[in-house]
Amino acid sequence: MTDVEGDDGQLEGSPRGMKDFFSEISTAEIQREKNRARELRRSEWWRRKKAAGICFYCQQHFPPSELTMDHLVPLVRGGKSTKGNLVPACKECNSKKKYALPWEWDGSV
Repeated sequence: MTDVEGDDGQLEGSPRGMKDFFSEISTAEIQREKNRARELRRSEWWRRKKAAGICFYCQQHFPPSELTMDHLVPLVRGGKSTKGNLVPACKECNSKKKYALPWEWDGSV
């Protein structure tokens, strides 16, 4: 069982059967991508993205300090920490989306 699986082997907070759509990503590779995201979070590019104050998912306005960095394609599904895969998201949307891809998540999960 991985750290994202529940007792039943399903991914916590994800629709049934989603486990089949996860990539075989090593813990070391995920850590490398998290480190890249940390570097980008300190960049001027990310400051400008957050400055708009708009959540990518719900399109609501927030103070920039309340926006989090979200991977459109989650790391556990093979996503990378690149500018094209990172978006600002409010904490509520980021928490609800979890490991889903944007087109799998309708905002109400």
